[in-house]
Amino acid sequence: MDKFPLLWKKNSLGELTTEREALYTWFTARCRLPGKGLWCAWAVGAQGELRIGVLEPVGDQAVIRRRFSDRMTAPLGKLLRGELRPASCEAVAWEPVPEPARLFHTPWLQKQLRGAEGPLLRREGVRRSLALPFDKEKPFPLSALFCFAQIISIRGQLYAVYSFDEKEWPVFPSEA
Repeated sequence: MDKFPLLWKKNSLGELTTEREALYTWFTARCRLPGKGLWCAWAVGAQGELRIGVLEPVGDQAVIRRRFSDRMTAPLGKLLRGELRPASCEAVAWEPVPEPARLFHTPWLQKQLRGAEGPLLRREGVRRSLALPFDKEKPFPLSALFCFAQIISIRGQLYAVYSFDEKEWPVFPSEA
């Protein structure tokens, strides 16, 4: 059994444990919730992330226990931590963006994004997240901002996701 912190805004509110069982991995998340509403547990790895599911309140804590196949967990890479996220954020869908350079006013971003293929956009309040296809065999998308990227799987494909605030400044993934 391996144990990882279950984080909300950099604070550990509980624990995510994993247990191997043949070709499967059990994920158990147990925590106190940071607020009212529905909350999801996520497993965050070095190469991607996996939605474990909605936590169920049990007494003064919330829990979920789910089993996933190796096919589902392999894209995570090395597991780093668990995260809590409001379930309402998941309703915000990724949308294709034919011309991502037009999303920004900053000349440098416009130039870097001109001709980008396959980008996706998600708006969350004033914050915009831009997902650019990621391939280990190709140059890193927006390489000057690589430290702001989070590699995740969207619809079965890897993307480098960058979040920008209302002033078009990049935001670190842990702050997004």
